[in-house]
Amino acid sequence: MTATPPMPAEPAAPTQTAGTARSRRPAVSAVAFGTFLLVTAEQLPIGLLAPVGSALSVSEGAAGLMVTVPSVVAAVAAPVVPVLVGRLDRRILLVALMGLMTLANAASALAPDYPLLVAARVLVGVAIGGFWAVAGGLAVRLVPAAHVPRATAIIFGGVGAANVFGVPIGTMIGGLASWRIAFGALGALALVVLFALLALLPPLAADRPVSLRRLAGRLGDRGVRVGIVATFLIVTGHFSAYTFVGPVLRDLSGIDEQFVGPLLFGFGVAGIAGNFVAGAAVARRLHRTVLAITVALAVTVLLYPVAGVTGVGGVALLVVWGLVYGGVSTSLQTWMIKAAPQAVEEASALWVAVFNLSIGLGALAGGTIVDALPLRGILWLAGALFLLAGLAVWSARRNESLR
Repeated sequence: MTATPPMPAEPAAPTQTAGTARSRRPAVSAVAFGTFLLVTAEQLPIGLLAPVGSALSVSEGAAGLMVTVPSVVAAVAAPVVPVLVGRLDRRILLVALMGLMTLANAASALAPDYPLLVAARVLVGVAIGGFWAVAGGLAVRLVPAAHVPRATAIIFGGVGAANVFGVPIGTMIGGLASWRIAFGALGALALVVLFALLALLPPLAADRPVSLRRLAGRLGDRGVRVGIVATFLIVTGHFSAYTFVGPVLRDLSGIDEQFVGPLLFGFGVAGIAGNFVAGAAVARRLHRTVLAITVALAVTVLLYPVAGVTGVGGVALLVVWGLVYGGVSTSLQTWMIKAAPQAVEEASALWVAVFNLSIGLGALAGGTIVDALPLRGILWLAGALFLLAGLAVWSARRNESLR
């Protein structure tokens, strides 16, 4: 049941054929490249805190605002940007946001002082929130219904690829050349993506503009509410623990510091695989897949204090963690599409806002726990949040649209 009357469906792909799916593959790939670039831009400063702080005379703690600010701004921009642009063609919107990303990274590379660099990162957050809010549900408008889960998995494959390749390569460029060159390279790549989107995306008319009333109306839909709650709990739980996975590997599993980096690379590779496994699974059993992911995450982190106290156990659980969490974005975005098939963009905007906000809250909660309790405390916190998310997902078991 929903608290709002039925609304016209989102504009669909022009024809529902396998030929359409094939012809739209380059467009789907261009959007995936866009998500890759956005996540890389959001997280790249993690590897550049020291050189930026040294060059602009700020502490590494203050330099951390380069990560926090765009995440918070993205959470606000996700619902606000679609409302502000009204009926603007979504192809034009995505191109414009990628143009903003180009300018923001160029401004970051040229910033003479830290306040201007943070201001440039605000623009990055606007681009991230607005782009992701539209791109997350774009598969339903580019390919036939049968191909939507796979296309969604491809689009969100850019997220995992950014963690595995984008951020490490950008950090390496910053180390070998300078942090300004790293930001400049991101700006150049954003310009490439801009032209790819312009050339490959079809017109994406917005027949029904997003409004604040309709955004609020989506929360009257039980399936959407469950998806939002599950997203909040899962993402907060994950980042509360994963932010401190380095200390967990070192102090609990006894793994030498020099191996932490390669192991995190393995976590990312497992995540890419998990993304596509989940994409195939949700096409058949959406509710069971999301429930299985949630329970598997809970079991994995709760086992860490017991089975992860050796090197072998810690590595095995880390790989499982990466594989399972890799399916979160694809499965939850598909959940939102299925929960609100007549308002995909509105549901996606809410989802992206909660997702980005949860990243910051998770890291904050994890830091608070680490300071107050033993390291195992963040694993217990994450496990408890995953179990609560599992209960929320289980409560929607009778919703036919989510099966």
